[in-house]
Amino acid sequence: MTSTGTRRSSIDALLDQMTLEEQVSLLAGADFWRTVPIPRLGIPSLKVTDGPAGARGGGPLVGGKRTAAFPVGIALGSTWNPELLHEIGQHLAREAQDKGAGVLLAPTLNLFRSTLNGRNFESYSEDPFLTGTLGTAYVRGLQSKGVAATVKHYVGNESEYQRNTISSDIPERALRELYLRPFEMTVKQGGAWAVMTGYNRLNGTYCSENARLIRGVLRGEWGFGGLVMSDWGGTHSAGESVRAGLDLEMPGPAKARATLLEEARNDEATRQAVREAARHVLRLIERTGTFDQPRDVRDEAERDEEYGSTRALIRRAGAEGTVLLRNEGGLLPLPRDAEVAVIGPNAAAGQVMGGGSAQMNAHRRVSPLEGLRAALGEENVTFAVGCDNDRFLPTLDVPVRIEYFGEGGEAIAAETRQGSEIMWFSFPEGVSPTAFRARLSLTLTVPGDGEYELSLFSAGLSRLAVDGKELIDHWTDWAPGDTYFGFGSDEVRVTRSLAAGEHQAVIEVTPKAVENSIAAFSAVRLGFRQPLPKGRLREAAERAAGADYAVVCVGTNGHWETEGVDRWGLNLPGNQDDLVRAVVAANPRTIVLLQTGGPVLMPWLDQVPALLQGWFPGQEAGHAFADVLLGHADPGGRLPQTFPARLPDDPTHPEAPDVQYPGENGHVEYKEGLYIGYRHVDRAGTTPLFPFGFGLSYASFELMDARLSAAEIGPGGEVSVIVLLKNSGERPGQQVVQVYVRDVETTLERPEKELKAFGKVTLQPGQVWQGYLQLDMRSLAYFDDARSAWVADAGAFEVLIGTSSADLPFALPLTLTGEWSEPVS
Repeated sequence: MTSTGTRRSSIDALLDQMTLEEQVSLLAGADFWRTVPIPRLGIPSLKVTDGPAGARGGGPLVGGKRTAAFPVGIALGSTWNPELLHEIGQHLAREAQDKGAGVLLAPTLNLFRSTLNGRNFESYSEDPFLTGTLGTAYVRGLQSKGVAATVKHYVGNESEYQRNTISSDIPERALRELYLRPFEMTVKQGGAWAVMTGYNRLNGTYCSENARLIRGVLRGEWGFGGLVMSDWGGTHSAGESVRAGLDLEMPGPAKARATLLEEARNDEATRQAVREAARHVLRLIERTGTFDQPRDVRDEAERDEEYGSTRALIRRAGAEGTVLLRNEGGLLPLPRDAEVAVIGPNAAAGQVMGGGSAQMNAHRRVSPLEGLRAALGEENVTFAVGCDNDRFLPTLDVPVRIEYFGEGGEAIAAETRQGSEIMWFSFPEGVSPTAFRARLSLTLTVPGDGEYELSLFSAGLSRLAVDGKELIDHWTDWAPGDTYFGFGSDEVRVTRSLAAGEHQAVIEVTPKAVENSIAAFSAVRLGFRQPLPKGRLREAAERAAGADYAVVCVGTNGHWETEGVDRWGLNLPGNQDDLVRAVVAANPRTIVLLQTGGPVLMPWLDQVPALLQGWFPGQEAGHAFADVLLGHADPGGRLPQTFPARLPDDPTHPEAPDVQYPGENGHVEYKEGLYIGYRHVDRAGTTPLFPFGFGLSYASFELMDARLSAAEIGPGGEVSVIVLLKNSGERPGQQVVQVYVRDVETTLERPEKELKAFGKVTLQPGQVWQGYLQLDMRSLAYFDDARSAWVADAGAFEVLIGTSSADLPFALPLTLTGEWSEPVS
């Protein structure tokens, strides 16, 4: 018997020993992060953990055990480097295992349909082939070390607006050619062990109970044999979701599936679906080695110093994902003896990650200021903040005493946590997650007499008092806002005169039921600061004028780029545009270092000689930026997303909001069809701020030649694109050769061109690379929804080769001698 047959037989034997109750128990979590164990049969609990940029473990989104923070998805997408993604996956497996987890809830494969997606930072690209290629490498790396990847969010979760209920209405061709394609690649080529369904509905049916999507496409067409889980709180039925193919409701205990046992007892089809789903849970426990070596899933290690290779990898990946967008006159790299003024709200703050479920308690957050001072010496680097870009007031890093009371006012428990933002994913023994009352006490240390700002928001009812006087009331006047995944209130701010010294703050919190909430979720956040004094912009300009160079660090942070709410727009928040203008007017040798989770407008672009897009590159951010700024590393990034010149140029943003974006009456219509990103640019004839695939290097490259291994191929054939690339500069550098296909004689309407192959290479000065990039039938095909098949029409194609979607100097003719088709079912 084969090993696969042996495994199936052993799981079948285990299923035969299980009662129906035990099988059902496996199909919803035991708690927020763990599956239900069955000690009687030696079935251990399996722990899962967020997320795409680091393994947080079972703790809250803020605080908790420290862990390594890797570059976010769009930063990894900018590397265009599958080998690097594979290596990162391997390191993340170790991080997950350190947290007692055998499953990582990553990678995120949703596409950049809209520039305003709140989780834009979490995904890789606007292009399905680039996304699928990188996702496949990440999955393979992770799973090679015994940790399951969970590709998500399957499918159509391209914005956060009403994400828990909205129906993504996607035409079949766009669904197949764009949004399903990365999932297909990671399942078929990457062998993903788990898939997470989206919160949203797809064409009217919740993804978590969409039988066509799960049983039809995922399992039937692609042959997926792994586990399908819901997003947290995204299960909406018991028997129906199991029969549709959803194996695991998360989190637990069972909520939507509270009636599943009763349904299964009374219906044979449901009983069979339960057994099949339980099999998938057991198989995942087996695949992760958890049967052989059960982990202590509550034991979480904080390993850092012994993982020097991980720190080095994060630093290297951060530099390789940094995109050099402008470098007039060769201003960069900076000389090693430069005196630099580092300016801006992101200069002294290490903005290393986005918000929401992807955030974690990083081992460190190296800021650009720290990175440049370490590289150049503190005496050569000055600093001015210039302005702020806060969405919320900053929290306090102070001890917080939490006392818990029952419904009758009796004291139940107490604990101390660090920091003035508290999220409750676990509670002391005896405290009910749905019926507690908490009193939080902390000390505000005021450095001097003056005006101070305080703020409060919460998921749950809350109120704030300072020195016994109530200042903010979310208790009697709670209203829903856009914090905490849409389950929290908006931030309320007050300004008060406070004397120097210590002041006692008390926050009261109690849960509040919210429709479509993630189980019992409560959180509260106190913000506190002294407003920036006037004259900071002038001070920044003066500091810039006194230095050889100015590096202006602007952008956003994880409060702006976050899960649960879409992006604010494309303008930089606050007075950052004014800051850039003031600094470049004071010092013409100004470099802008931009950290955002997606495109922004740049009204100052023509005035700035050098511009770097740095994204959120993980915990070693400042060191990675210093490496690029000083030329220790080449800026290896290429844009994985088109940067539009204005918001109306985005394909999903007509002049007035409507059903196309953000949606109306519970539906968002993908009316743009196949035309997102560079595909839309080609059709609409717009000129983007920066095109897809664009990025500069400190080296100079010459694409010397490109040819095809054959000028014509028959149905089912393949062709090699052979390119010669030379580093004609004086520095080593990285380049990405991109191959697009144009269907000249298509039967159905198709985009002008589509990315179908790419290769990234590092070359020394004078070195020549001969690359072979493969195209197959799927590279030439479109999806014919009338025939339910992939089809490549006979006739003429063009293969376009270059270094961005707007720079394709080679156009090579290719003929397909006969029609090729591949039915999907």
